[in-house]
Amino acid sequence: MKPVCFVLGAGAGIGGNVAKRFTKEGYHAHLTRRTEEDGLKKLISVIEETGGSATGSLLNAVKENEIEDQVIHVEKNIGPIEVGIFNLGAQVGNRSLENTPYKIFERGWRMATFALYRFAFSVIPHMVERGGGTILVTASTAAVRGNKEQHSHAAAMGARRMLCQSLNAEFGPKGIHIAHIIIDGAVDAPDTLGKMLGAEEFQKLRETKGMEHDGLILPDKIADTYYHLAKQHRSAWTHEIDIRAFSDLPWWNH
Repeated sequence: MKPVCFVLGAGAGIGGNVAKRFTKEGYHAHLTRRTEEDGLKKLISVIEETGGSATGSLLNAVKENEIEDQVIHVEKNIGPIEVGIFNLGAQVGNRSLENTPYKIFERGWRMATFALYRFAFSVIPHMVERGGGTILVTASTAAVRGNKEQHSHAAAMGARRMLCQSLNAEFGPKGIHIAHIIIDGAVDAPDTLGKMLGAEEFQKLRETKGMEHDGLILPDKIADTYYHLAKQHRSAWTHEIDIRAFSDLPWWNH
C-alpha cells in the first residue's frame, strides 16, 4: 500500500503540480477541488499516464463533514495519509469595509482557517498513532501583511498562520511536521492568476514578466520545495518559508 499525499485544492497550479511531484516519488495522490470535475479527471489522467497513481473527488471545504468524510474514506480505503497539502485559497476579492458584509467576511475565515482546523482535527490523530506525518500549508503575502480592501483575506490568512504555529507547538514534539509556506508573489497558474486577469491579460503578463524572464513563480518549482520540506530530517525542520521570484521585492520591503 502506497503512502498517500492528500491535496486539498488540486488545481492546475500549485496543488496539481505538487501532486504530480509526489507521485513521481512513489506516493498515491488523492486530489480534491471544489469545482471543475473535468479538470480533476484530466489531472488524474496525466498522473496515471506518467506512471503515477491518483484518485480524486470534488469537495466543498466549507460544507459540514465533507473534509472529515474524505479523510475517513482515504484512510480506510486507499492508504495512510503521510502528507497533507492544504492549498485552499480564501480570496473574496478587493472589497471596501462597507462592501464586505458579515457573510463575505466569514467566508474567508471558513475557507482559510476553519477548513484547515477541520483537516488537522481529522488527520493528525492518524499521524500521531503512526508516529509521524507532514502537513504543508500554502499561504500568501496576506498572512503577514494586511493590505487595503483585504479585510476578510488578510484576517483569515493571518489566523491560518497562527493556527499553524499552535499546531506545530503541540504536535511537532509528537513527530508531525507542519510547515507554513508563504507564496510572496504572482504564480504562473491559469486557474488562479489566469482567472483573475482573464486569458488575454494573463498571456500578456506571461510574455512580459514570466516565461523566459522568470518573473512569475513556476508551480513545478514550488512543488520541488514542497517535496523537500516533506523529506526534511526532523533535526532540521523548517516551520515557515517564503517563496518569490528573484526580481520581486519581498513583502517587508514594499
